[in-house]
Amino acid sequence: MPTADGQFPPNLPPATGQFPPTTGRELTPTTDRNSAPADGRPLALAAGPHLPSAVGWRLTPTGTDARFRGLAAVDRRTAWAAGSRGTVLRTTDGGRSWRNVSPSGAEGLEFRDVEAFDARRAVVLAIGEGEASRVLRTEDGGATWTESFRNTDPRAFYDCMTFFDPRNGLAMSDPVDGRYRILSTRDGGRSWRVLPTAGMPEALPGEAGFAASGQCLVSAGSRDVWLATGGAATARVLHSADRGLTWTATASPIPAGDPARGVFGLAFRDRTHGIAVGGDYRKDQPSPEAAAVTADAGRTWRPSAAPPPAYRSGVAWLPYGRTAALAVGPTGTDLTIDGGRTWRTVDTGSYDTVDCTPDGSCWASGEQGRIARLGLH
Repeated sequence: MPTADGQFPPNLPPATGQFPPTTGRELTPTTDRNSAPADGRPLALAAGPHLPSAVGWRLTPTGTDARFRGLAAVDRRTAWAAGSRGTVLRTTDGGRSWRNVSPSGAEGLEFRDVEAFDARRAVVLAIGEGEASRVLRTEDGGATWTESFRNTDPRAFYDCMTFFDPRNGLAMSDPVDGRYRILSTRDGGRSWRVLPTAGMPEALPGEAGFAASGQCLVSAGSRDVWLATGGAATARVLHSADRGLTWTATASPIPAGDPARGVFGLAFRDRTHGIAVGGDYRKDQPSPEAAAVTADAGRTWRPSAAPPPAYRSGVAWLPYGRTAALAVGPTGTDLTIDGGRTWRTVDTGSYDTVDCTPDGSCWASGEQGRIARLGLH
């Protein structure tokens, strides 16, 4: 499903006729344009021995008002962002400057996911019904792009993608003929094929994914992958341990029962420990129990004892210790230091997605061209 900016909903199923926005108008702009305390000081954290004493988002100059729901952090210096109006940005200097490397002629596309392997190689996913869903790839830092997949089935709507390594990856579509459709690549996104659906459980009535943060399909290790759903009576998480050939589905405690509710983002620290975030993306609706955790690869999920106070679309494990993570959404950023059991708000800026790297770099992006890097003190 699309998402919350005004063109496509975070991904309401095409059947509903309500596609989440893709330009950045679905969410209320933050009143704190700098996404930091009023006096400019970093936010203090009682985070324990493995975390810095304070953190705070530092906005970087992007020169655009596109909405970036796709984000790929490579390392401390390199990150890619993909968003509305076919916009792709890349930084190689830690966010001090961003280069517009958008594919030529892509202004009509809505990019919702980007997966990057280094400063030169990246793959972007455009969402939408029929031929609006496409995959493009670059091997020269965005100087040139090659379209490697264009959906020709009007019933399909691709939402997210993930890579296990620089060669093997998957992309997922909302259900077609009652089952989620999975694309597979074994050559780094140069070519794709639709996997058989024999091992995919039937979708629930009204069920779909949310193209809100590029995190409705995530992987950990060389074979495990998880798919987040919403829109149906129950929000589920599907898991495959064989790169998408066979799947099992598990109910999550995150409320659903409406096309705007469900699990929007997933993050796995390893193949067993994961966090799910979501809620109701409509700004006038409450989002109780907006986070859940698993310690058994998604076979069971339990609600966070103290969840984020509102809808969250993106989540990422911090590269400090093994129990800290960030969740982001249009009304703020929340921190957990106990593996997702309890959360507290540490920032009120608007972000749609977040990504961290093993070398200690974290980035967030969202509406109105907002891309920030986590400042450590």
